Amino acid sequence: MNSVEAVVTQIQGLSSNSGDLHALHGYLKQTEGLLHAESTRLLPLLDRLDPATHSLGYLYILEACTSGPVSKEQAKSLVLVLARFITSCTAQQIRLAFDKFVAVCKRFKDQVLLIEDPLRGVAPLLEAVLKLRSSSEHLTPLHPDFLQLCLLAKCYKTGLSILEDDIFEVDHPRDLFLYCYYGGMICIGQKRFRKALELLHNAVTAPMSSINAIAVEAYKKYVLVSLIHNGQFSTSLPKYASSPAQRNLKNLCQPYIELANSYSTGKILELETYVQANSGKFESDNNLGLVKQVVSSMYKRNIQRLTQTYLTLSLQDIANTVKLNSAKEAEMHVLQMIQDGEIYATINQKDGMVRFLEDPEQYKTCEMIENIDSSIQRIMNLSKKLTAMDELMSCDPLYLAKAGRERQRFDFDDFDTVPQKFNI
Repeated sequence: MNSVEAVVTQIQGLSSNSGDLHALHGYLKQTEGLLHAESTRLLPLLDRLDPATHSLGYLYILEACTSGPVSKEQAKSLVLVLARFITSCTAQQIRLAFDKFVAVCKRFKDQVLLIEDPLRGVAPLLEAVLKLRSSSEHLTPLHPDFLQLCLLAKCYKTGLSILEDDIFEVDHPRDLFLYCYYGGMICIGQKRFRKALELLHNAVTAPMSSINAIAVEAYKKYVLVSLIHNGQFSTSLPKYASSPAQRNLKNLCQPYIELANSYSTGKILELETYVQANSGKFESDNNLGLVKQVVSSMYKRNIQRLTQTYLTLSLQDIANTVKLNSAKEAEMHVLQMIQDGEIYATINQKDGMVRFLEDPEQYKTCEMIENIDSSIQRIMNLSKKLTAMDELMSCDPLYLAKAGRERQRFDFDDFDTVPQKFNI
């Protein structure tokens, strides 16, 4: 135990400045075997360390303490220790041991799930993400874990706080797939279908050497959200989607493709019949609730089509046309659509007539100008990013080597078809 005492002494003495921290980091790497061998007796030693001042050493000891199997009872006490460390630790120190901090945070997530209390992990993991990432553009391995806890705890708004950031730097491809998938689900929970569609689209079209389960599940939700938000779905993926995605996704998600085909007919009874016949499949995929929203959205789409044909229409006629049960139900749909900004109309309560109006937005209010300016600035920043990335790639040795191998040995366009004549 004297050796472990020496480790604690070194941690206390070498945590004051950056030079000492690097020396401490080297020392801790050498003592990893000892710490893991003594893992069952290390927890009391943490009382002698401050998680903020001695973050690096605290992390090494905590990682060793949590490396073995943890029972549900042990998890209840460990969760408190881990949460305190994550919220108190210093970013500068824990970034020196990036992988260890990630491992400890993932174990923390596993333990809050073990005690069936995901809500307790949301705030600490958000703190962990903010401390670990080098910038808001950096996707860390902890982003997916944080979003997963937000989903399980139904803290959708908290999850949205990191989904607004544009991501340009990814450590591991799997993290991107999970981030987009979980993020898409959070946006669905908040009815932010446009953002959900963007995230799910990224999961479906991200580079992959072989098809993966995350992309398949994302594609199923991508189909459904497309129908809800756009009222249509195209089975053609963009050219930049990977070959495995192009070849396999449609075949693996056939019930959803058929649902989209049924939706495209605009016939609500046919759609409801198809959903009823395949409800077991949708339920096993945990998508039945979303499918029901698809059915509900068809009523809205059919009402929107009426605005393109009629200037005025009675509520009863709307109900008859879109197959609603009563004029009252039609009124509820129309009112909700007006409230959501999906149509512009007024209802005359006396005669039950609906008058469809043009979009009142003149695009000259201060708020609209600010929105447009914000979009322009974002696009300009994105353009600069793409230019910088293009320059970096064009100088990358691996890329140049690959491009050189694939380049034709001779490019005959560089030669004249008729030999030049030279005077000597």
